[in-house]
Amino acid sequence: MAATVDTPFDWRDIRGDGVRLKAGGRSYIDCASGTFNLSLGYSATEVKQALHEQIERCCHLSSELTREKSLRVFESLREHLPSHIDGYWFRDIVGSTAIECAVRIAQKATGKTEIISLFGSHHGQSIAATGISGNAFRQASFRLPVIASLKVPAPDCNNCFYDKTPDSCGMFCATRLDDFLEYASSGQVAAVVIEPILGNGGNIVPPPDYFGRLREFCDRHGILVIADEVQTGFGRTGEFFASNGLARELRPDVIVFAKGAGGIGIPVAGVLMRRELDVLEPWEHSSTAGANPLALVALQATIDYINKYDVLANVRALGPVLRTELDRLGHEFPSMENVRGEGLMLGFDLPDSASVAAFIEVAKGHGLLLRGSRYGFGRTVKVRPPLVVNAAEVADIVRGLRSALTELQEAGVG
Repeated sequence: MAATVDTPFDWRDIRGDGVRLKAGGRSYIDCASGTFNLSLGYSATEVKQALHEQIERCCHLSSELTREKSLRVFESLREHLPSHIDGYWFRDIVGSTAIECAVRIAQKATGKTEIISLFGSHHGQSIAATGISGNAFRQASFRLPVIASLKVPAPDCNNCFYDKTPDSCGMFCATRLDDFLEYASSGQVAAVVIEPILGNGGNIVPPPDYFGRLREFCDRHGILVIADEVQTGFGRTGEFFASNGLARELRPDVIVFAKGAGGIGIPVAGVLMRRELDVLEPWEHSSTAGANPLALVALQATIDYINKYDVLANVRALGPVLRTELDRLGHEFPSMENVRGEGLMLGFDLPDSASVAAFIEVAKGHGLLLRGSRYGFGRTVKVRPPLVVNAAEVADIVRGLRSALTELQEAGVG
């Protein structure tokens, strides 16, 4: 095999420019958008300028002093929200604690405690968010209290838990939810939390009818719906929020965002909800850095940038192009299968996790930075360049993927 780049890079040598990361004298297209949080790449000028100007004023203020700015940011988001979402809570800078905020809202509003989540789901790194997430390996080393969480099979048509096929299953994964509620829950379920596309779980895209069936189930049982849009939000799927696009039938009561909301990687997160669910007191969920001015400025500048440069149109135009090219590669290389995704949130499977690790390393030698699924335990390669990628860069991505797949095939890997 061709020699690959030594990792990790010397951070002092690393420079970001657009969708590219430059290090060690080489340039790489970042097909992971950092940690899926560089929605606008490394160098969106207006976002950087807004941050520089705020740094000159001050880097931190108590959230008591940024209430007006929070309201203005929310108002600028309104046009991109489902019409029934008219409340907000901006006291978080990471998705993990924003998920905890959403859980607290659901528990206080309903008087119930338990949370339903999906096999393979990923909702954050904190103790509570890890406990909700649907991967046992993330909890195996710890004996810590977690939120009561009931895990149910994900609507993963490529790897159906029930060994069904989409043409004949009758949405079995949705119809069996009543049985889980009856026989496996505490009887005190406050909410279902769901990613419109299960990101770390393997870029799993539920079938379109699933969202409406889940909503109907929740309505019948007085259960709230929390849409975890930490990865799908801020344009990743071609809509500002997937709750207005592929998951519109979900009609979530609460939406959680983070990651791409900071545009160029600035930590910021938030919770959006129906106004009647704005039930928390300030002391019930807050943090030192919550609603800090740098985070709010980055959030506002990111929204403005997406609007000004019609970033959503770019995703809608180039996402299908990249998807079509991935489909072609899937026909060309037998080891590559199950191409799937929406917008610029795409992925495909290789035979096993070892093949994925080998492929990601080889791809570096061909100028691409990629990430796998389930922290290396999965067999999915995720392809998610920044939303500002252009047609020439998409072509470069495809060439790099083809070269890496060829190299692996010739080496007999996968």
